[in-house]
Amino acid sequence: MTGETKLERAALLPLFATGWKLDAGGAGIEKVFLFKDFTQAFAFMTAVAAEAEDLNHHPEWSNVYRTVRVRLTTHDAGGLTALDAELARRMDRAAGYQG
Repeated sequence: MTGETKLERAALLPLFATGWKLDAGGAGIEKVFLFKDFTQAFAFMTAVAAEAEDLNHHPEWSNVYRTVRVRLTTHDAGGLTALDAELARRMDRAAGYQG
């Protein structure tokens, strides 16, 4: 993981319990969200779009039918930061994860 401080790295650790994983280069985290159908997947993306705007931190993501693939990284910092951890938590909450 590059770009993050020890405190920011610690903020990321609980996310691994909810299915987030480091990407191949270690500069981002990734997760695949599965929904009942396209309508639920799109509703999730709409809710997360508002959260991303609120944080001024935007995901790299794609959607095919009921699957939403997400990668989070902070390009300006060259790796993971607390913004990634916060947006990941908000995404989990939007998807119904209560952890």
